[in-house]
Amino acid sequence: MPMLTINNLHSAYQGQVVLQGVDLSLAEGDILALLGPSGCGKTTLLRAIAGLQPTSHGQISIANTLCNDDGVLVPSEQRHVGMIFQDYALFPHLTVAQNILFGVSEKNPDLRAQRLQEMLALVRLQGLAERFPHQLSGGQQQRVSIARALAYRPQLLLLDEPFSNIDAQVRGQLICEIRQILKQLNISAIFVTHSKDEAFAFADQLALFKAGKIVQCGRPETLYELPNDRYVAEFLGSVNYLPASIYDNYQVDTPIGRLSSRTALNKPISYAGELLLRPQQFELLGDDNSDAVISERRFLGNHCHYVVDILQYRLQVHSEQTQWQLGQRVKLQMKAHSLVVF
Repeated sequence: MPMLTINNLHSAYQGQVVLQGVDLSLAEGDILALLGPSGCGKTTLLRAIAGLQPTSHGQISIANTLCNDDGVLVPSEQRHVGMIFQDYALFPHLTVAQNILFGVSEKNPDLRAQRLQEMLALVRLQGLAERFPHQLSGGQQQRVSIARALAYRPQLLLLDEPFSNIDAQVRGQLICEIRQILKQLNISAIFVTHSKDEAFAFADQLALFKAGKIVQCGRPETLYELPNDRYVAEFLGSVNYLPASIYDNYQVDTPIGRLSSRTALNKPISYAGELLLRPQQFELLGDDNSDAVISERRFLGNHCHYVVDILQYRLQVHSEQTQWQLGQRVKLQMKAHSLVVF
């Protein structure tokens, strides 16, 4: 059963159309990242799901309950949705314990105490119940925010750039911890970010936004390896393009030779377009007779970024082989993968 279903959703803000016909589905227990540049509609969609943003057309259903439609608007507090904000939104005058239990409707003191201890253990903040937010680190404050949202026992958890204010050294660990907690509790979640690295690390599904529309949705690996247009390809990582002509169902002709695809190409024979090649999809081999020459080199720790000039083309190459030097002639060899031709 889908935890969330959105059909043809439209919304405007201060006279500007922000969401333009959004369709989306989220399975129970899955984590979805809404990814895209600032102002593309990610947070507006999150607020609409929570019931905090008016919509002009379309439907939102949460756990098979219709929450938004023409003439239907279920109040935010009745949607069983939890929210986590980038600024934590903790009450500074309340202790950790009081913050966590703030939205819990249970009145029995023993059950409230039990819920508190469960949440503190879940986010690894045992012993900090009586501290105030200003006595905690940024990562600890965000854990309190997570515990407060989960103590409410939501059906769906919404996270609005929850890691943007976290120190980079702590961020990776916190992303893994929160993902593990959500999976442990089988909670569906939607996560807004403008960072592809966060989306890749945190989400099961990825929806890429552009100007109020979702341009592609699916597994992060699918969007990265098989983008449906240049916008998706370039947003998710560095790219090279080479002119290409389809030779047969599995091969293309390019200026650097005939290249083979692991899977069938979705273009007709003789179609002329551009072949997408990621920098890490190349291998470099030494060849003093090659036309390819290294024109730029940057050492980046676990790999080198090279620019290789061949014919009139400049290709970015990422390689764990750090021995190649400026001016050295090399042979370009493509690693086996599914080719994408635009």
